[in-house]
Amino acid sequence: MSLVRERLPDDVGQLLSAKGYTISCAESCTGGLLTSTLTDVPGSSHYVMGSVVSYSNAVKSRILHVPEEILSAYGAVSPETALAMAKGIRSLIRTDIGVGITGIAGPGGGSAKKPVGLVYIAVTVDGKNAVQKNLFTGVRTEIKCAAVSKALIMVQEMLREMDE
Repeated sequence: MSLVRERLPDDVGQLLSAKGYTISCAESCTGGLLTSTLTDVPGSSHYVMGSVVSYSNAVKSRILHVPEEILSAYGAVSPETALAMAKGIRSLIRTDIGVGITGIAGPGGGSAKKPVGLVYIAVTVDGKNAVQKNLFTGVRTEIKCAAVSKALIMVQEMLREMDE
């Protein structure tokens, strides 16, 4: 996809392959775009194991095991939920890396506290967790693509940090 930084999926794929790591994704506002982008790379079946599009809280809770207490206290769009999604998908699919993305892609659904473009992304690997708050601008597809690019950058950074 042209709006996702062109080399990122290949670079992340090379890092995953070099380390022999597997990845799984729990996506809400991106609707599977991260997984689709990862699988656009030839040979990605060696490291992409699966994903869940958890658009509803019921799926976040029932499939990914995001605690109801987190959803009630913080909401679906929160750093706590993103991290629980990342941990949940990693455990469910049994991969080395789990990615969780939740946010508001718009054009509706935003509020003063949680505006359109607010996206939380979490990456978990080997007991290390990273969660970032992002405020992207643009129309729905631009926000989704920006979130995917950011998630790929976070995975890339996490993998490189493990070499240090």
